[in-house]
Amino acid sequence: MIDFRYHVVSLISVFLALAVGIALGAGPLKETIGDTLTGQVEQLRAEKEDLRAQLDAAGTDEAAAEAVVSASAERLLGGSLTDRRVALVLLDEVPEDQVTALGERIGQAGASVAATVRLTDAWTDPALRTYRQALAGTLVSYLDAAPPADAGTETELADALVQGLTGADASAPDQVSENAATLVELLSSGDNPLIAVTGEVAGPADAVVVVAGPPADPAQASPSPDAAAAGRDAELAVLDAAQRLSQGAVLADGPRTPESLTSAVLADGERTERLTTVSRTDDVTGQVVVPLALAARIAGENGHYGYGDDLEPLPPVVQLPPVDRTPAADGTGATDAGTDPAAGAGAEGQG
Repeated sequence: MIDFRYHVVSLISVFLALAVGIALGAGPLKETIGDTLTGQVEQLRAEKEDLRAQLDAAGTDEAAAEAVVSASAERLLGGSLTDRRVALVLLDEVPEDQVTALGERIGQAGASVAATVRLTDAWTDPALRTYRQALAGTLVSYLDAAPPADAGTETELADALVQGLTGADASAPDQVSENAATLVELLSSGDNPLIAVTGEVAGPADAVVVVAGPPADPAQASPSPDAAAAGRDAELAVLDAAQRLSQGAVLADGPRTPESLTSAVLADGERTERLTTVSRTDDVTGQVVVPLALAARIAGENGHYGYGDDLEPLPPVVQLPPVDRTPAADGTGATDAGTDPAAGAGAEGQG
């Protein structure tokens, strides 16, 4: 059993150790310890300043590179999409400056933005599943080319959206068809609109750019695995329909990550062969590549563009034929994708 004398000896030992430490620190070791700490602080300060200088230099180089690409964009893009009409379909809340930049690049390529629509939360809200099923049943009756009966609600809604944006009046190809206008109206109205339309639909689109939203904020609550899978299936259905029902489509995605839509496409061998993707369209380089990739896809060239594994830096150079929007004499013969002779080429590889 430990007695009182043991405690006394222990306390005396502790105080002796403290006294020795104080004496050495204030005496013979004072200069050594002080010099060592001062040297380490100065070294860390120098390393910090060096890293900051490197970061500033890298930022300056990146800004300079983006300035060069931006200044060259009109020359690089000119004539690649002459007279085409492009619809922008935003899968989520996309920063306004990014949408504006994509529209400017499309304009520099000689095309115009026919419509800009955004999928609302109601498009995938689990609580509105029954509502979407009922609405899809109504929308199918307005489709010029209805999907198979067992296609599912996601496919029916996606087909309705794309046909609503691309459907042209056969006798007046510069105007949307009556069915197309009805589809957009039904999707964008009611107590739970599935899409939000920015401005007016200027005319039927020839091609579609599907724009993915920014990466999810880690600070926000993640959806359940089932909800996340359903949301991803709905996004892929829109991308599938955009390619299948137009002359050509491109996914304008953000950074390539395991969770990005581009990664989902590349993980599916069949989709990899027929869907075109462009990564990092949140910066200038990616935005300039989008019209070039769209022109290539209309011409029947599929690819995945950006920087990283399985990605190519640039699409191949193609020359699209002039657009032909001659009205059909008997009111028939025009397609939802327009009357562009390149439509046949763009259909290759769509599956």
